[in-house]
Amino acid sequence: MKRSGARDEASIAKTKSDLPCKKKRDDCKPSGEEAATQSRDTIISRDSNCLEFLTLKGHQDVADILLGEGVTSNLLDRVTEGQLKDLGISSLGKRLEVIQLIQENTRRLYTYKIVNDPIHGHIEIHPLCVKIIDTPQFQRLRCLKQLGGTYFVYPGAAHNRFEHSLGVCYLAGKLASTLRNQQPELEITNTDILCVQIAGLCHDLGHGPFSHMFDGKFLPVARPDKKIKHEALSLLMFDHLVESNNLCPEFEKYGLKEEDRIFIKEQIKRPEKLKSGKWSYQGRSKEKSFLYEIVSNNTNGIDVDKWDYFARDCHMLGIKNNFDHARYMKYARVLKVEDDKLQICSRDKEVLNLYDMFHTRKTLHSRAYQHNVGNIIETMITEALLKADEVFRIPGKNGELLKISQTVDDMEAYQKLTDDIFQQILWSTDPNLEESRKILMNIQRRELYKCLGETHPPQGKTINNKKQEDQIKDELMNILKEKKSDIKREEIILYVVYLDYGMKDQNPIDHVRFYNKRDPTKAKKLRKDEVSDLLPEKFAEQLIRFYCKRRDDQSIHQAMEAFKEWSRQNQCSVGENSLMPDMTPVRSDDSSHVAAGNVTPTSIRTVANQNTPESAGKFKARLAFD
Repeated sequence: MKRSGARDEASIAKTKSDLPCKKKRDDCKPSGEEAATQSRDTIISRDSNCLEFLTLKGHQDVADILLGEGVTSNLLDRVTEGQLKDLGISSLGKRLEVIQLIQENTRRLYTYKIVNDPIHGHIEIHPLCVKIIDTPQFQRLRCLKQLGGTYFVYPGAAHNRFEHSLGVCYLAGKLASTLRNQQPELEITNTDILCVQIAGLCHDLGHGPFSHMFDGKFLPVARPDKKIKHEALSLLMFDHLVESNNLCPEFEKYGLKEEDRIFIKEQIKRPEKLKSGKWSYQGRSKEKSFLYEIVSNNTNGIDVDKWDYFARDCHMLGIKNNFDHARYMKYARVLKVEDDKLQICSRDKEVLNLYDMFHTRKTLHSRAYQHNVGNIIETMITEALLKADEVFRIPGKNGELLKISQTVDDMEAYQKLTDDIFQQILWSTDPNLEESRKILMNIQRRELYKCLGETHPPQGKTINNKKQEDQIKDELMNILKEKKSDIKREEIILYVVYLDYGMKDQNPIDHVRFYNKRDPTKAKKLRKDEVSDLLPEKFAEQLIRFYCKRRDDQSIHQAMEAFKEWSRQNQCSVGENSLMPDMTPVRSDDSSHVAAGNVTPTSIRTVANQNTPESAGKFKARLAFD
């Protein structure tokens, strides 16, 4: 919308066409039946007198203008400060006061549900969000463990995608509201905030059994014909949720149009960009591009989804969370960056808080998400599901029975797929599921595949594809053959672990923009050397893990020896033959020899080739003295 002082006929016509509602006030009155339905969610009447609060606050002129333009209370909160200016309200202070009054009073039209969350305290849920929550598709998230196989390692990790989604919904609304309060010129409406909240609420609808295990391990093997991620499944499930529960009238009731539903879906899964620099989103214009950074931030990874699972997972796992998202929100500002794009920026002094955030992410992955036991349990569950895929059936549309891997094409069937499939297979009496049952029973008995060890890739090398993984496995199998072992190739599992700050080998802070209190309108980069000399030099690493399916002592011994031999051949620091440099020799207890200059080569020595990461903590116990 044009913001010039001159109000020619074209700009007035443009303003009128942009106004949220052109219906007569009587057209927006609900019928008797509709009024009875709405009474549960409505505190004050939404009739033609609902603009009287502007008159009571001394803004009769504004109320008359809005009523004259046909703006009713149903969509009153979509009016922006820029539209008021083009309608002739010249005073900036008056416009901002009116917008604040509109936002405060239209919010009171709804009864918010209060939820007591262990992480965020008492949070308010918008009635439209409550409608979404009270559907079978959303309630399904109660049966999906947030951390998948990690629950088999950390007993406290029993939380589900359900409570995480509520937390993201709350934080999304909180951040959007904070930006609106701090920068009214951004013209963030109540509708914008509601759309962001719904996106946060529904962003994980598409997760399958054991969360990331399903789309990260099972689907790539079961459905190699197509690359399927949970974000795409979330869009399909969102559409299915709205359609099967007839929620379109509810969306319209709260002023959400088709473009708003598009905006919600674009936040859940970003559409492919058509051209570099060209705005390809349909839900919101480029002037509100910063709203796309709240739920899922593709620019630098700072988003409320991470904030909630950092806080929630750390709380449930018993791991310290060093990132303070509440503090970050207080210093968040929207500023113009390259290509005149609006981006959420932070105060320069918050840079270390953000480094803590990304380090927390790496810590959670290394200690929990990529735990060697949790990973192999998820691998075993995946094997059980793959063996059951040809046998187990789930009813979909019109009663059609589908494989587990086929449910992603039918949301009616997919909504029935949860972590409970573990128990359904485990206690099934179908003889065709015998192999799957055996694998799952081994998990119950803790008879897991044995981890032979882990190491970093050879110096200067990175494992980037399946071909490289197969080559490493071939090298290990050749060593086993030389040792006359009968271990088969399919009995050895190679697992490559990726640990980073969220942007592979890049420093995510390089993509964050900061401002200084002396000039809060200018966005700038902060180089690592401007922050501290104690920050990481590298922001990504890989680990290679080997597992053996056999559990007998002889096979495990042979496999471990082969792993150590492979590590030696590839100059990897692992086991008792590490290539770590020798530590500083320790002086003999007999200091008199030193004082007299009588130090012999045997006066001080260390145990050769035993200075490994595993043994470093026990260094003193491994010294030998004459």
